[in-house]
Amino acid sequence: MYSCSPHAYEAIPQEYRKIAEELFPFGPNPAVQGPTVKAAENYAEILGIGTDYKRLLDTQRSGRDLEQFLGHFQNNLDLLIQKTWVDKVDEARKEKLQDRIPGFIAEIERGDYRKALKEFSVILEELAHLLFGAQSQKDDFAEYAFRIDTQMGLFWWYGGRIGCLKPACDGNQGKEAGGGPVARTPCNESLWAVLLLGICYLTNF
Repeated sequence: MYSCSPHAYEAIPQEYRKIAEELFPFGPNPAVQGPTVKAAENYAEILGIGTDYKRLLDTQRSGRDLEQFLGHFQNNLDLLIQKTWVDKVDEARKEKLQDRIPGFIAEIERGDYRKALKEFSVILEELAHLLFGAQSQKDDFAEYAFRIDTQMGLFWWYGGRIGCLKPACDGNQGKEAGGGPVARTPCNESLWAVLLLGICYLTNF
């Protein structure tokens, strides 16, 4: 996918650029830091998932609430992958992609959002290939996606940017010592806010 290409930012319609740059500052290596939570909420609005996103942002990240949400996400993503028509040579890629999802969900449940974001970037890159073929690897992929649909373009721009994230905050990743609840550090909150954007979009796709 186009990932960190500077051309990707230029593809964003002018009216959305300020919100996009607040989420991922322009440059080859956007940083994730504290203000990202509010920026992610604003980006969710232009993605068309604002209401669900705000509700899910405050969901208890342990127990039944998270389990139900991630179950819906996995079901929707599985259906999307299964319904994607591909050449015979790509059938194995479909199976490998589906095999990655349980491990990705396990990382979220452990609260390892840094690792989960890296894995999600790979998942989205593979999904883009299944949906768009070789086009997803070109520098003008973002522009191509925006021509199809604005919100789709915004989503795939986000998908490319998370592949080159450089978290600028330190914090405890995963569960606290003794297996307690996920640590609610500013870093974790920001990473979760960014990760939830893509999960929420695909759950409602």
